[in-house]
Amino acid sequence: MVVEVFKTNVQQEADKNHVMNFIQTQFPSYKINFDLEDCDKILRVEGDELRPENIIEYVNHLGYVCVPLE
Repeated sequence: MVVEVFKTNVQQEADKNHVMNFIQTQFPSYKINFDLEDCDKILRVEGDELRPENIIEYVNHLGYVCVPLE
């Protein structure tokens, strides 16, 4: 199991749900959650054979910033 954590600019619950649904459609086995209370608007993704570049690409495609959390 691989866990990746990303910093995003997702602000609203509706946006969070949109991003989560899109990722879940593309990668149904991944466990996805957001922490919008955190200043970095954390996106956390767990999954086998997880490729962070795929998550970044999909979130960016939706018009949001998504970068690995340092």
